[in-house]
Amino acid sequence: MYSATLLLHSLLRWVVLATGLAAAGRGIAGWNGKAWTHADNRAGFAFVTALDLQLLLGLLLYVVLSPNVSAAFSNIGGAMKDPALRFFLVEHAAGMIVAIVLAHIGRAKTKKAATDGAKHRSAAVFFGLALVVILLSIPWPFMPAGRPLWPW
Repeated sequence: MYSATLLLHSLLRWVVLATGLAAAGRGIAGWNGKAWTHADNRAGFAFVTALDLQLLLGLLLYVVLSPNVSAAFSNIGGAMKDPALRFFLVEHAAGMIVAIVLAHIGRAKTKKAATDGAKHRSAAVFFGLALVVILLSIPWPFMPAGRPLWPW
């Protein structure tokens, strides 16, 4: 169960990145006065939906399945001294929660904004910031806690 969930979580990262790029890119492209379209709205919805699914898989790994997190919780002091364990115990989880909050704020602001320009600005800023935090919080292969780009 752990391996299958980790595989799905690892593969879904690419969906999150692609939808995040699309949502932030549409916001940036429309910043200068383009009309807010159904496609712009769908891009933000897809990004937030992918993030929410990723959160569910991540919570399942974090709370129930991950032997790394279980080991870290059994000795938190020791885990804080190990960069790989600390990354998954604290840094990855905290960074991704911040990114999800930013994306949800952006989604709410795009729905409530009065003008098309304000919708595009909110999408560009909040989806863009969420994307930056996500990129900083992914366990890239060159990091101490790195994972392969493709999990097979």
